Amino acid sequence: MEPPPKATLRELAGLFLRLGATAFGGPAAHIAMMEDEVVRRRRWLSRERFLDLLGATNLIPGPNSTEMAIHIGHTQAGWLGLIVAGTCFIVPAMIIVLAIAWAYVRYGTLPIGLGILYGVKPVIIGIVAQALARLGRTAIQKLPIAVIGVLAVVGNALGGDELVVLAAAGLAAVLARLPSRGAAAALALPAASAAGAAPFAMGTMFLFFLKVGAVLFGSGYVLIAFLRADLVTRWHWLSESQLLDAIAVGQVTPGPVFTTATFIGYVLGGTKGGLLATLGIFLPAFVFVAASGPIIPRLRRSAWAGAFLDGVNVGSLALMAVVTAQLAGEAIVDVPTAVLAAASLGVLLRWQVNSSWLVLVGAAVGVARTLLSF
Repeated sequence: MEPPPKATLRELAGLFLRLGATAFGGPAAHIAMMEDEVVRRRRWLSRERFLDLLGATNLIPGPNSTEMAIHIGHTQAGWLGLIVAGTCFIVPAMIIVLAIAWAYVRYGTLPIGLGILYGVKPVIIGIVAQALARLGRTAIQKLPIAVIGVLAVVGNALGGDELVVLAAAGLAAVLARLPSRGAAAALALPAASAAGAAPFAMGTMFLFFLKVGAVLFGSGYVLIAFLRADLVTRWHWLSESQLLDAIAVGQVTPGPVFTTATFIGYVLGGTKGGLLATLGIFLPAFVFVAASGPIIPRLRRSAWAGAFLDGVNVGSLALMAVVTAQLAGEAIVDVPTAVLAAASLGVLLRWQVNSSWLVLVGAAVGVARTLLSF
C-alpha cells in the first residue's frame, strides 16, 4: 500500500486557520471536524492512527482538540508542523475573543449587553450540566470510581485544593486496585488556605494560566473550577458574574474553549493581559505533545497509569459538579432563567444539538426581555 500523502506547512496553516475560525460546538465537535478533514477528505491519516492520537491526548493535561491539532501537525510536518497547526488553530479564536472582550469592557454595562448575558448564563449552566452527565457515563464504570467521585465532590466542597483533589483521586484509584486496601484515606483532603484579596499582577496571572494548562485533565469545562477557585474566591480579581460572562464568550465563539482565558486576561490587563493569558494556558499543550510521543505507548499498556488517570478523570468531574452548583446561584435568578437552564439541559440530553445554537437562543431571549421592559 502507498503511504498516505503528507501535508505541506501551507496546507496545515490553511486548514487549521479555517477550523479555528469556524469550529463551533466544543472539543468533541472540533475533533469530529478534524477527523472528517484529515482522515476522510484528505487521507493524511488512517482512522486507526487518528484514534491513536486521540487516545494520546486523553493521557496528557490540556485542551484535547488543540492537542489533536498539534499532534496532526507533528505527524505531517515535524516540529514546524506542530507549531504551525497548533498556533493556527488558536489564533483566530483568540482574535475573535479579544474583539469581544474589548466590546465587553467598553459596552458591557449597557442594558442590551446585560440582556444578552441574562439569557446566556443559564444556558451555559445547562450546557455544563449536560457535559457533566455525558462525561460521567463514560468515566464512572465501576463502583470504586463512583465512590472516589463522591469523596472528591465532598473534599472540594469543603475547601480542598483543586490540585490536591485531582492527585488524591488518582492515588485513590490506584489504591483501589490493590488487594485489601481502601481508597477513602487517599481523599482526606486538607482545606485550602484562606487567602485574602491579592493585587493584580501580570506575572502572577501568566503563571496561574500556565499552571492550569499544565495540570488540567478532562473536559475544558473543568477549567471553570480552577478559574473560580483562584480568580474569584482567593484573589477576588473577578466577580462570579464576570466569570460566567467569560465562560459564555468561550462557548459562543469558535475554536478552543480555553480562549476563555483570553477574555479574562483582557478584562484584567488589556491586550497584553489577553495575550499573556492565552500564551500561558496553551503553552503546556505544545510541550506535552512534543514530549509524550515515546512515552504514550508505555503509559497505555500500564494498568497503574491507567488507574491513576481514571481517578484523575473522575476527580475532574467532581470539580465540575461543585463549581456548576455554585455558579448556578448566580445564573438562575428567576423563573425564566430556571426554564432556560432546564430546557437547555433537556434539549442537549435528548438531541445532538450544537450548543452554540442554544447560546444564541439564550441571547435572543435576553434581548427580547430587555426590549419588552423599555
